[in-house]
Amino acid sequence: MRPILRVELYAALLPTLLASPSALAQSAASPSVALPELSVVRAPAPGVGTTTPAAENPGSVTVPSVARQRAAVNATVGSVGFVDAKDFQDRYANTLRDVLKDVPGVYAQQRYGQELRLSVRGSGIARGFHLRGLEVLQDGIPFNLADGSGDFYQIDPLALRSAEIYKGGNALTFGATTLGGAVNFVTPTAYTAFAPNILRIDGGSFGTIRENFQVSRISGPVDVMVNGTFTNSDGFRVHETQRTQNFNANIGYQLAPGVETRFYLGGYLTDQKLPGAITLGQSLNTPRIANPTAIAGNQSRKVETERVANRTSFVLDVGKLDIDTWAIHKNLYHPIFQVIDQDGWTYGISPHWAGTFDVGGYRNDTILGLRAFAGQNSAQQFVNIRGQRGAQTLNALQSASNYEAYGENRFWFLPDVALMTGAKLFSSNRTYSNKGGLPASPAVRYDNTTYDGINPKVGLLWQPLPDIQVFADITRSRDVPDFSDLVQQNLLGATFVPLAAQRAWTYEAGSRGRIDRLTWDVTLYRADLRDELINFSTNPGLGIQAATFNAPRTLHQGVEAAVSLDLVRDLTGTGDTLAVTQIWTHNDFRFVRDPVYRGNRIAGIPDDVLRTILSYRHPSGFYLAPSVDWVPRGAFADHANTLRVPGYALFNVETGIDFANGVSLFVDARNLTDERYVSDIAVVTNARTTVGGPAALAAFYPGNGRSVFAGIRASF
Repeated sequence: MRPILRVELYAALLPTLLASPSALAQSAASPSVALPELSVVRAPAPGVGTTTPAAENPGSVTVPSVARQRAAVNATVGSVGFVDAKDFQDRYANTLRDVLKDVPGVYAQQRYGQELRLSVRGSGIARGFHLRGLEVLQDGIPFNLADGSGDFYQIDPLALRSAEIYKGGNALTFGATTLGGAVNFVTPTAYTAFAPNILRIDGGSFGTIRENFQVSRISGPVDVMVNGTFTNSDGFRVHETQRTQNFNANIGYQLAPGVETRFYLGGYLTDQKLPGAITLGQSLNTPRIANPTAIAGNQSRKVETERVANRTSFVLDVGKLDIDTWAIHKNLYHPIFQVIDQDGWTYGISPHWAGTFDVGGYRNDTILGLRAFAGQNSAQQFVNIRGQRGAQTLNALQSASNYEAYGENRFWFLPDVALMTGAKLFSSNRTYSNKGGLPASPAVRYDNTTYDGINPKVGLLWQPLPDIQVFADITRSRDVPDFSDLVQQNLLGATFVPLAAQRAWTYEAGSRGRIDRLTWDVTLYRADLRDELINFSTNPGLGIQAATFNAPRTLHQGVEAAVSLDLVRDLTGTGDTLAVTQIWTHNDFRFVRDPVYRGNRIAGIPDDVLRTILSYRHPSGFYLAPSVDWVPRGAFADHANTLRVPGYALFNVETGIDFANGVSLFVDARNLTDERYVSDIAVVTNARTTVGGPAALAAFYPGNGRSVFAGIRASF
């Protein structure tokens, strides 16, 4: 059954579901004055392609306006980020890197196609695939599977209205308390869309062509939005063909004054060929080749995902109550070292209340929530015969359940100073059933483990001026292993390894705001970890799943900084502007007195990642934004720190024009000097002990060469 047909079937079950927006719908819990947005790219002229400027749109009960979304994010006592979709509408936004690359502290690096490494503060630092330690939500509703694992393919950049980044324990507003935090991708409604109708086509290098449409309507108490994107690309490398079809829709209904329900439907189809990892020499000299093993095994990833969710919101005398429910079905066909064939469901419910009231004459903001979600995944494996199933080697069932209660309170004991306290209680179970009966796995095996605990949080927020905030906080995080960690491949086949949960105390301090022409967002943090979940690839060239171990003690610390300055206003006397933005993420991740790796750097992510943008804007709608992505020193490829990849600098240019009639043209040119560089690494323990030595280590993903994309968008 195709994804869209499945969605139509699930629509018949929607009356049984209830849901709501998560924490970000609670504008009542936000300061009365929102901080200005840190603008790092050209913004469209007000009103272009819209019926009203986005900031003036009132939104609705379930999904507030973009201005209120930003205000809720900035009310957080801690490091956060906000991206308005207008900032990436006029670029080739194919992956989440294109959405998040201007957010300090977020490391998003492409491997191939839509596959990338997404890490915040070193979350999942050494994992060479998928996602760990970071919760991905869409419209405030979890997109991760019940065991905490996640993918990126279902998030369509062209179907977004904003992205909200809550780093580390600051994601408690959603109930998330992992090391990396949470990223919430918000889709538009008919109330927040740029225009009632949007048509777009873009394409360019590597045989890329993409079509997108969006239609939204309001009729009395009903509003509807439908968005679809179809992408075809041959890819930079051999055996990297990408075919995706994404469908998102939501239907809202105002049941009564202050009561609204909204249903979400999604169907996502990804068919991605995998070029595999190659050696460092090949990455720097012949980067377009594929690993021969990837071609021989016709390695690929085919994912069909369907999502149905509901959100119902009630405006009460004090605050607002939201209720979310969701169900996600995912089918994965993934021939790599073996054919991984999985099919599973995730479902959950989450009530959430947020309100503001007086305590002894002082303002008090409170958030309270519960989350209960679970799922089962049928996990089968087969011998890979040129991408087809051979003899079956595994027949297992993976079951996960999670029960959470969380709360956060901001007490304004002075008009401009708030004390924040919060905590999350959780219990997470992971059950693995190997049904056996196969030549490669004859024995039946049942493994069960439960992780539980409490994660507290405390902090201070000082807002001396409406446009300036200073904050400091201490948070406790707990990362529960997912099944990719717990079920590992070895000589005995698939074996359950009872790993400990990763624990950390994170300390952070920072400031964000604006003074005249200067806008900044700067945070310093330090995380002391116990039992960090560290990965290393046992044979990256073959695509075998990485092994995971608990490192006794590790340290993650760094700087997350973005500073923007309007250099010249009214440059030519026509109201045009010239601005410069510097984004800097400093990563210092290392082992602490480790019995094997001593004080070495944890491999996988470079020490410094810098991005500089010079942007010119003209009232006519024309803009020009050259930029440089600079990594002074590349990351280590191994935990023994014997092999480091070279640093690099990429020169890019974005330009285009927004016409007053709603038509926009853009050109997005990347890596114009055709720099040869390594984009990501499948980390190993020690490169020197690899068979054939470091020169034979196939653990590197080359970055894309020179590319140019162009597009046209019509909003009406």
